[in-house]
Amino acid sequence: MRAIEHNCYAVIFAHNHPSGVTDPSQADRNITAVLKEVLALVDVRVLDHFIAGKGEPFSFALAGLL
Repeated sequence: MRAIEHNCYAVIFAHNHPSGVTDPSQADRNITAVLKEVLALVDVRVLDHFIAGKGEPFSFALAGLL
């Protein structure tokens, strides 16, 4: 994982939804939770996960999902 290669303390994830709808899917929620758990094992924090689309991006942190 690149975060380990670069000796990161924290990461921010981002991806787009081609549909333009920025609401997180259940798959988005699941992968974020799994990545957060795995990275915690090596002391890397997940600061946020953004979903880009039409309008404002969705922030997992602002929505209280991290």
